[in-house]
Amino acid sequence: MSVVAKISNNLVRNLARVSKQRLERNLSTAPQIMTEIEKKFRLPKRYEGSQPSVWVEYIQLALDYKPLNLGQGFPDYPPPQYVTDALIEVASNRGLHQYTRGFGHPTLVQALSKLYSQLIGREIDPKTEVLTTLGAYEALYASITGHVDEGDEVIIIEPFFDCYEPMVRYAGGVPRFIALKPTNTEASVLSSADFVLDRAELEGLFNSKTKAIILNTPNNPLGKVFNLEELTFIADLCKKHNVLCISDEVYEWMVYEPNKHIRIATLPDMWERTITIGSAGKTFSVTGWKLGWVYGPANLMFNLQMIHQNSVYTGCTPIQEATAIAFEKELRRLGSDECYFVSITKELEPKREFMGKFLQEAGFKPIVPEGGYFMMADWTPLESQVDLNSETDKYKDYRFTKWMTKKVGLQGIPPSAFYGEEHKRLGENFVRYCFIKQDKNLQAAADILQKWKSGKK
Repeated sequence: MSVVAKISNNLVRNLARVSKQRLERNLSTAPQIMTEIEKKFRLPKRYEGSQPSVWVEYIQLALDYKPLNLGQGFPDYPPPQYVTDALIEVASNRGLHQYTRGFGHPTLVQALSKLYSQLIGREIDPKTEVLTTLGAYEALYASITGHVDEGDEVIIIEPFFDCYEPMVRYAGGVPRFIALKPTNTEASVLSSADFVLDRAELEGLFNSKTKAIILNTPNNPLGKVFNLEELTFIADLCKKHNVLCISDEVYEWMVYEPNKHIRIATLPDMWERTITIGSAGKTFSVTGWKLGWVYGPANLMFNLQMIHQNSVYTGCTPIQEATAIAFEKELRRLGSDECYFVSITKELEPKREFMGKFLQEAGFKPIVPEGGYFMMADWTPLESQVDLNSETDKYKDYRFTKWMTKKVGLQGIPPSAFYGEEHKRLGENFVRYCFIKQDKNLQAAADILQKWKSGKK
């Protein structure tokens, strides 16, 4: 072997030995380094205990098992053509692709002001009393973060949209829960109107520490539409204790006869203490646009503006302009049969009736909603047909919905996700399904359940 070859072989062996020593040293110190990293960069205290939401978990479940998905709340058919045409028109305008006004695109806040000034019965200032947000999610975040301080108590009515509780906690607030409970449990088909608040219990939650109550009407997931008597009772408590009402009204246009949507801000002396939240995703069936809004008195809105400008700053210009165009069209025909805000409910009514029928025929006990596009149903009459032990979740509705997704091919959402820890058992016997779906997919769901009930594969 030549001298050069010997030198080369020795060099390779030495390099290999050094690399091995370095690797062993790195492996021995890696756990210690990772522990230090994990300690320093764990979730901040205000976020401790946070876990992936039900949406994160169930969207992945749907991707993995590909069931017929009646879980998530969005249409599986296109929105009105004039809405998407508006976006096409805006996209073609080369002057509408830069930043817009931070607190809301001028044409959109003007349109929102025109609409809600009519509905509320007072002039709403588009510059100081309307804010556009990245979905109703951000509207909720800005409302809660902008008004809740350390130690403030916030009353949350259960079942509630699942982000309410963590948002209150992140702001340093203390959630105080009260559940809507059924007055009638014996009927084979219930109504969301059967679920009511215990007035003495609600009154007992109000005290000097109470900063706000979060109202959701029509309610998601239950579909309850709070009537005038119920809203007046809540309003009177807010006035008595000087409490803010954060009113989540994203399903305001989806209310079934003979029920009426009453905006709590219209009740005597409630404008001064109410923040109202809306959603383009629900109003025009474009959930992917992620556009929401808030309106209320200027002094309350200032807090939200400060949160918005220092976190999001501004919204998407083309989406806001297209939504403004859509609103202008609806403002011209507001209240007529041609108005989408009227026709959407008529479109959903037969879907609601059909879902109630096929769930009952399959053995569920449905709760027919007064508003929105979700239906909760008691699945426990079918418990003997479900292998709940095949899933390991703490709550039965999670086990039921996962088993149904994997074994039957139909996905719903577990309602215990919409309750505080103390009351989660109230949601365990139910499942939430969405009916703003194509008729053929609702029929497919009915067929899936009938096959399952009959024992066919």
